[in-house]
Amino acid sequence: MEKNNSNKYNLNKRTINFSKNILDFCKNLNNNQITKPLILQLIRSATSIGANYMEADEACSKKDFINKIFISIKETKETKYWLEIIAHTVPEIKEQARYLWREAHELNLIFATIIRKVKNNL
Repeated sequence: MEKNNSNKYNLNKRTINFSKNILDFCKNLNNNQITKPLILQLIRSATSIGANYMEADEACSKKDFINKIFISIKETKETKYWLEIIAHTVPEIKEQARYLWREAHELNLIFATIIRKVKNNL
């Protein structure tokens, strides 16, 4: 998993690295009847975080920007949910899932701060 401190404050790179880390994590999971739908859900929600942030970065209005950041927040929460379910289903990967869960949580806090600051400036 990529842990590059120079990217810690670059949210574009940080969300891309998070998506890559999720994909690498999912590649290493045993794909069976139970894990397959969980993996697909995790990939959708986790990669959507950065995609929506990128869209927010190019928003045509503050309303559009706020909407995309809110979607990123929702996706971080969903990603944390799927990571917890997968960690329960495949206990041997619990530490990796915990690392990714913490990163999703940090992204959630960052996006919440962005929303607060934008709303305070309206």
